[in-house]
Amino acid sequence: MLRIIQENLTRQLRALELLSTLLKEEFAHLRDRQPHEVSALEISVQELMRQLALERRSLRRAINAWRPGMLRVREVMMTLSQDEAQGLNELLHSLDRAEQVCAVQADMNRQLVMGLYDQSMQLLKRLQQAIEPGRADVYSRRGRYAKTRQAQASVFNGRL
Repeated sequence: MLRIIQENLTRQLRALELLSTLLKEEFAHLRDRQPHEVSALEISVQELMRQLALERRSLRRAINAWRPGMLRVREVMMTLSQDEAQGLNELLHSLDRAEQVCAVQADMNRQLVMGLYDQSMQLLKRLQQAIEPGRADVYSRRGRYAKTRQAQASVFNGRL
């Protein structure tokens, strides 16, 4: 059972290394403003995240089947010998480091995406303001040419 846990943790570590590579590639495409490549990579990233979640669930099921009542690797490590616990501990530290690398890269990607979004929105607003007609020379809702100047003071005629 220990071998199954180690294999699962190793698969998770390799998946996180692949995720880090995909996130770096996504960042490069974002910098080069290639949205189609980013979209294609995003699908791969989402699928990899789904597989990672499945691996973690299967690991918890395996641990619970081996040691009922336990769900985490750290709980199992308390029941193992020093050498076995050492190997699992090294794998867990490697997983933590890989997760941190992925988190930092994902945050960099998020910041770049938000910056590009803000830039695009400001450009869009500026373009909309440029093509928006001014008050002069426009038609009213009824299709008549709007008067742009207010008439001077006039005399009211009417019946009371």
